[in-house]
Amino acid sequence: MLNWFLLIRNLIAPWIRPLVMIGAVLALLPGVPAWAALLAGSMLGILIGGLPWPLLGHVTRWTLQAAVVGLGAGLNVGVVLRIGGDSLLYTLIGLLLTFGVGFALMRWLGVGLRMGAMISAGTGICGGSAIAAVAPAIGAKTEETSAALSTVFILNAVALLVFPTLGQWLALTNHEYAVWCALAIHDTSSVVGAAMARGADTVAMATTVKLARSLWIVPVALTLGFLFQRFVASGETRGKFRVPWFIAGFVAMSAFFTLFPRFSGAIAPITVLARSLLSLTLFLIGLTLSAKVWRTVGWRALLLGLLLWLVVGVGTLLAIKAGWIG
Repeated sequence: MLNWFLLIRNLIAPWIRPLVMIGAVLALLPGVPAWAALLAGSMLGILIGGLPWPLLGHVTRWTLQAAVVGLGAGLNVGVVLRIGGDSLLYTLIGLLLTFGVGFALMRWLGVGLRMGAMISAGTGICGGSAIAAVAPAIGAKTEETSAALSTVFILNAVALLVFPTLGQWLALTNHEYAVWCALAIHDTSSVVGAAMARGADTVAMATTVKLARSLWIVPVALTLGFLFQRFVASGETRGKFRVPWFIAGFVAMSAFFTLFPRFSGAIAPITVLARSLLSLTLFLIGLTLSAKVWRTVGWRALLLGLLLWLVVGVGTLLAIKAGWIG
């Protein structure tokens, strides 16, 4: 196995830069899933041992933040509050419980604070988008962000396959199934994919609850940024917290299209551009992931994400069946 790995690495060595350029261009194409871009970058990164390019970390930090700003255009606060306001309370309670369990598991598994915070945010809010917002706010390293994103996207793929079958086996109603998908699956795309098994009405309900859950991106990113700056950062920067510009941009973008609906025609191209930029960023982040990095933080991150996801999924299902969430 090792010989095959080394053979492939030697074969592609002269083609590294062309492959990176081709991958970057493909990642920018509209409709390319973020998980596919991250997977392609990670596979290439592992094969070549990770790319230690000095500018790569700076580039991904800026493109990641710009993508978060653009994603704000797709979150119309007025619509979410009007339709999904009833779900805000139990999404908040679920979020607090997710972070509590996540940090307990983090300490038990020996996972770092930043990794634990990103995986908890991804599980409790909206997967890759939440990690994209939290990572720069808490000063996460590129390899930590890559491992956290990889964990979330792996679990997303599993959810997309197993949730429709589990929903049928558990005899969940369409409403129960929609709420369960929205609260127990990480990314919105996977929520929609799983809900499609029950029809358009189920997709509409699941998307609404999921968007209400996504409202917590801003307060969570700000809170974690403040806590890390206050208690985790060292040196002269400790205790000096300023609202990250990209969070302010996310809020401004969302507020603008909420207050001025006549400009709603620009929402689609902005969100498409933001998602393409996010896919490009995840491809570049994946390039920094080497086998050594994955051995160091990857399996712990994956186990943390899996255990936390199981707790959230089972706990949410029990709460729905008990009538506490409806």
